[in-house]
Amino acid sequence: MVHYAWIIAFTGTLVTILAHGFGRMSYSVILPPMKDGLMLNYTQLGSIATGNFIGYLSLAIIGGFLAARFGVRRVVFVSLLVIGVSLFLTGLADSFSFAFVMRLIAGLGNGGSYVPIMALPAAWFIMKKRGLATGIVSAGIGTGLFLAGIILPPIISHFGKDGWRYAWYFLGIAVFVLAFVCYAFLRNNPAERGLSMYGGTEEQKGGPRVTLFSAFKDVVVESEIWKLGMVYFMYGFSYIIYLTFFVAFLTKEMGISPIAAGRIFAVLGIFSIFCGVIYGWISDVLGRRYGSMIAYLTLALSYVIFAFWKDTTGFYVSAVVFGIAAFSIPTIMAAASGDAVGGRLAPAGLGFITLFFGIGQALGPLAGGYIKDATGTFTNAFLLSAGISLLGAFGSLILKKKT
Repeated sequence: MVHYAWIIAFTGTLVTILAHGFGRMSYSVILPPMKDGLMLNYTQLGSIATGNFIGYLSLAIIGGFLAARFGVRRVVFVSLLVIGVSLFLTGLADSFSFAFVMRLIAGLGNGGSYVPIMALPAAWFIMKKRGLATGIVSAGIGTGLFLAGIILPPIISHFGKDGWRYAWYFLGIAVFVLAFVCYAFLRNNPAERGLSMYGGTEEQKGGPRVTLFSAFKDVVVESEIWKLGMVYFMYGFSYIIYLTFFVAFLTKEMGISPIAAGRIFAVLGIFSIFCGVIYGWISDVLGRRYGSMIAYLTLALSYVIFAFWKDTTGFYVSAVVFGIAAFSIPTIMAAASGDAVGGRLAPAGLGFITLFFGIGQALGPLAGGYIKDATGTFTNAFLLSAGISLLGAFGSLILKKKT
């Protein structure tokens, strides 16, 4: 009989499809027509993305501690409902300020759902199985990217100049409805099903009753958590420049049609579906530090290819290389958080290091948009991403060795 831990892992995949794939990454596909519809410049578009990340950051930190206190199931469900409503309302935007606020609210929901669900495998799987399980959950990010690249361009094209609005309507309705499916299957820990962890048992850190204060106190005294946060910052800053301006670079700067750019984006999504599973397994075998270093080097290569190999073949190669390691770092960081503080406090630990990740994400789009407006090209922005990724690769060597 299949252990319920695997039901949790694959339900987590659906959560990340909705929260991260639809709630955040789809913005790159909708960005070009939305820019024209609202007559925005790239600095404003970067600011809207930054607003989303500020919302994400705000609740990612608190959401992890809330999940440790009130349970992942409840926090994720409410957060998905918030995402669904705010995505739908984004389609009604008639100004920069309204779009900014709606994307900020969507970010709040994203932070409240993504961080707890990425940490949930730590409560269901022992350390030796945790990277693989977390990778299964993160597969939803790539699946969501793939679906966004395939589904949204035809919707946008069919409805003409208001197509971007209908894309937001579709995403909002999908997230809201499927939130109830997630709630039906999620459980906070094995004890709720009368089970033990998959793979054996594991000592849990923290007292018998976790409070917001006790969770915070137990997390911040762990030195490995601070190291993870510093390494995670590099990923947040670098990858988001690439993803946020991916389609805009192809359509506005390289002259590729939106449908063709959507296909390249979908290829990226396809290859990223299994990156978390692969790198989660690699980090189980080689340790989190070497898994993280390999992932960062792969990501840096994809940014350099995108900056210099400016034809269709180069764009596809970059998308494939990026996809192979796209969301590997969040998977490794989530597993490493569980290693550092245990399954019970894993949402709080991941929430805390997401503070660093989120600061990077907030700064990245602003820097990328500014560089584009100042230089007239995204090339230097992608090279900045590559440089920061190399710092992340070397920084990974400070992480704890495999035991």
